[in-house]
Formats: sequence, C-alpha cells, structure tokens
Amino acid sequence: MMSCRQYIAPMVFCAQVASSFFDTALQMVVKERCANATDPDSEQKAITNFNMIFNMIFKFMPIVPAILLAKVGDKGYRKVPIFVPLIGYLVSRTLLLLDIVLEWPLQVLYAVPVIHGLCGGFASYWAGVMALVSVCATEDKRSLRIMRTELVYGIAGFIGSLASGHLFNLYTVDLKHGVILSGLSVLFYFFCLIYAAFILRVDNLVLEDRQERREIIGIINQEARDMMNIVLLFASGILYDIAVAGGIEMLAAYVLKDPLNWGATEVGYGNAAGSLLFITSFVGVKFFTRCSVRDESMIMIGMVSFAAGIYFMAFVTTTPLYFLARALTLFALIPMPTIRSLLSKQVKGTSYGITFVLLQLSFKLASLVTTPIYTKIYQAYLDTFPGFVFILSSIFTVLSIIPISIVGCRSARHNGYETIQGN
Repeated sequence: MMSCRQYIAPMVFCAQVASSFFDTALQMVVKERCANATDPDSEQKAITNFNMIFNMIFKFMPIVPAILLAKVGDKGYRKVPIFVPLIGYLVSRTLLLLDIVLEWPLQVLYAVPVIHGLCGGFASYWAGVMALVSVCATEDKRSLRIMRTELVYGIAGFIGSLASGHLFNLYTVDLKHGVILSGLSVLFYFFCLIYAAFILRVDNLVLEDRQERREIIGIINQEARDMMNIVLLFASGILYDIAVAGGIEMLAAYVLKDPLNWGATEVGYGNAAGSLLFITSFVGVKFFTRCSVRDESMIMIGMVSFAAGIYFMAFVTTTPLYFLARALTLFALIPMPTIRSLLSKQVKGTSYGITFVLLQLSFKLASLVTTPIYTKIYQAYLDTFPGFVFILSSIFTVLSIIPISIVGCRSARHNGYETIQGN
C-alpha cells in the first residue's frame, strides 16, 4: 500500500518556505509604507489597522470555497483541495511582488487575501493535507503521523524565516528591498503547483481500505459518544486558536515598536523562533507517546506551555526576553494536530476533509470577532501597557483546557469497554 507521506512532505516543505518569505516581506513592506518618524503611535495604529482589515478578509473569504473543495475531496479527489489553493497562493503572492516593483498603494494588498480566499485559502490547503495524511495512517499512529507532517512544516518555516530577513535586505540599483524575497516566494509556490499537479500521487484504495476498517471497528462507538466529543474538541480548538491567533497577530506589530523596534533580520529570527516550536513540539509528542501519555493529556501540556509563554510575553522589553518567552512555549503546537487526530477518530474516513475544513473555518469565524477586539484593546493600551493583550491570550488558553479535560474524562471512562470491543 502506498504511503502518502513520502510524496506530500516535499510540497509541504517548499510551500512553507515560500510562506515564510511572504510573511516577512509583507510585514516589512507594511512597516515601510506606514513609517512615521514624528509619531510612532500613529505608525503602530496604521500597521495594526491594516493588519486587522487584511486578516479579517483573509479569514472571511475562504469560507464557502473551502467547504466546496472539502466536499470534492471527500468524494475521493484528495488532490483538489490542495491544488486549487496553491493556485491562489501563487497569484496572490505575485501581487505582492508587483506591488513592491510598481510601488502601488498599500491598499492594493487587500486583494491578496481576496484572491487567496476565493481559491480556498489555508483552510482548504491544510485541511486537504491533514485529510490525506489521516487516510494513510492507522488510528494508533495517526497523532504521530500528523505531528510529523507539522514537523516538516515547522522545519521549513524555521529555515525560511531565518533566511527571509537577510534576503529582504538584498537589493541592487534596479531592484528594491523585498523584490528578491518576494520573487523567491513566487518561484517556490510555482514549484509546489507543478509538484501537486504532476508528482503528488494519491492512492484511492487507501481511503477505501481505511473506510471499511473504520466502519467495522467503530460501528458501536459511532452513535454512543462521538457527537459530544466532537463538540467539546471543537470548543477547545476554537478557544485555543483565539488565544494563539490573537496573541501572535498583535505580536507582529509589538516587535516593530519601541522598546524592541525590530528590523527585517530580527523579524526573520523571531518568525524562525516560532517555527522552531514545531520541532520541539514534535519531540514532545514522541516523548509523551513513548511514555504512554494520552492524547488529551498531551493537548493540555501544550496549552499550559503556551499560556505560560504568552503571559510572560506581556512583560517583555528586550530581545533576549522575547526569545526566553518563546522558549516557554516549546510545546505550544502540540494541541492543534492532536485535536485533529482525535477528531479523525470520531468520524468516518469519507468525512475527514469536511471535518477538518469545518474546524479550520470555525477558527476563522471566531477570529472575525476577536481580531478587531484584540486590535482595539492593543491600541487602547498602546501608551500604558501594550502587553495586556498577551495576558488576555493566556486567559483564553486556560479556558480552552476545560473542554479537552472533559473529553479526557469521558474517554477514560469508556477505555475498558473499548479495549474489550477491539479484542
């Protein structure tokens, strides 16, 4: 039987390197266009207002396209939810390159999330990747396989982010800052598109085989407690995503102001520190799995790790302290892939795509409300305590632990019954 992982990993790696290049380029272009030496607060407000509108469009636009693509994927066309978003990535990233070269107004970049979203966006792309990995893995190895894919994603982000700051500063008489970095991002996405179209192979028999085995083994459990577990897992995931997404979005602006006042190189290193968490989280999953730690427990460990780190971030005033706060979040990326793994064990194989997309879209819908709230709170406390939003993220993280702890209690209660059934 074919293993999908060995074919999908190069594409995931290349796409994330390209994404890291784009993220740094966008962050620095926005900073340069909003520069106002006489009034730093106005610069911060301009940056956060742009980021707020950009992120809200980014989260809203993929909703319908991603659902449609997920349904196509669940019918057996697993490459479609991956291939179509890559088209959106390529076109939207090309727009940033043109904006830098032709010096278009900053507002033109609002078209980037529109194009990206109409093609399904990250919600479709990553849900498609997760669905493909899930149908190629047995239930007992699924958490590790999903985390391994996240590891590839993280290593790529680490390498891309480290290089991105230096590449942004490369320029010639004919090329402006950011042209080389954005051009490489476009080139890498083009490679991913070609790879997905002609090299990525998907064996439909894998889906059919896993589907049949899921129906035979899980037929009794399917009606007993799946729906309650699904609701609790969604609730925990949404609360945790609000905490992480809200905190990280504000962090992008926070590091550009005094006292940190980062440039392109430091921004790249900061993004690399975030990507390094994929590696430490993967090592954590390997270690906890060998110690027979349950999935629910691993999720809570990751959540506590992020809560501690983001709380400490509220009081960061120097670059070394920033990286120390990041170090406290070393297991922060364990929860999301493990939640996806638990969800995949609650539904049939032919529903993986739509389940993962609905999870991803629920994050985006929640963020449509919380993003402007986070932004306005950050702006309100800009002169007094800008790190207050990170304390807010820590509170949301603690709340997200409650639903997953209930799932753990329910699973433990039924564990003995399921073992007899499996035998």
